[in-house]
Amino acid sequence: MTLQTQLVLRALLEHPAKERYGLELCDLVGLPSGTIYPILARLEEFGWVESAWEDPAVHEAARRPRRRFYRITHEGAEQAREALARTYRSGKRPVAGWVAAQPTTGGGTP
Repeated sequence: MTLQTQLVLRALLEHPAKERYGLELCDLVGLPSGTIYPILARLEEFGWVESAWEDPAVHEAARRPRRRFYRITHEGAEQAREALARTYRSGKRPVAGWVAAQPTTGGGTP
């Protein structure tokens, strides 16, 4: 599982019942849309994520493009938590783009 996929899953798992649109996820995880959308498509193929288009009346009233909303499925949440736990145990943790590395003191690890 790529670090980018881990970031997307963690963002979706923060509030599993909440629907999020693609650009919102881009902002949350600090990745470009060209990375986010293929990940969401793969997760949807696996059944971990479901998507639905926004009601046309909503986007027309707001005078903006129509959004596609994504939400992690119940089964997807369970499988994602297990996969992330395995990844965590293996030591391959994601590092968010906006988190700066903290210097260590005394030669130890943080």
